[in-house]
Amino acid sequence: METSPSIFLRPFDLSDAEDVLKWAGDDDVTRYLRWTSVRTVEEARQHILQTAIPHPWRRSISLLKDGRSIGCVSVRPDNGDGRCRADVGYAVEKEYWGRGIATAAVRMAVEQAFEVFPDVVRLQAVVEVENKASQKVLEKVGFDKEGLLKKYGFCKGGISDMFLYSFVKEENGRNRYQVLTE
Repeated sequence: METSPSIFLRPFDLSDAEDVLKWAGDDDVTRYLRWTSVRTVEEARQHILQTAIPHPWRRSISLLKDGRSIGCVSVRPDNGDGRCRADVGYAVEKEYWGRGIATAAVRMAVEQAFEVFPDVVRLQAVVEVENKASQKVLEKVGFDKEGLLKKYGFCKGGISDMFLYSFVKEENGRNRYQVLTE
């Protein structure tokens, strides 16, 4: 197994368009995402302007050595009575699959989410039953598989069964991420 390159999370910028096209334009990368692949640099720019920048918390997974965007991780808090929970999602450029990038990025997102969104005590993710790699990422970070949601959501024109995963902040104010890394 190759070692994981050093990464950091940062807000998206329009200058990321070519990098975003590389991973967000790959049908293998977007296979389990709710949005369709971008096809041109202009579509990538529009995705950054209309989706990434206005998102409550979507970050570029960027290489420490050159700042290049190789994916994204997002946390979207619910509102009203659901403001105690937030949905987590992520995608990584295919060249970097199997190198611990998604796991590292989701760990960073978990740590930051509880600080940025003080009302959030539960992070959750839904993952298609067939998406074993994404299930492994969540399990490595410490998410619990809560159950199977039958015919839960549309993805790429079909309705999929999905697993629900959660990561719950501890009562004492310390989250499980802090406990797992101490």
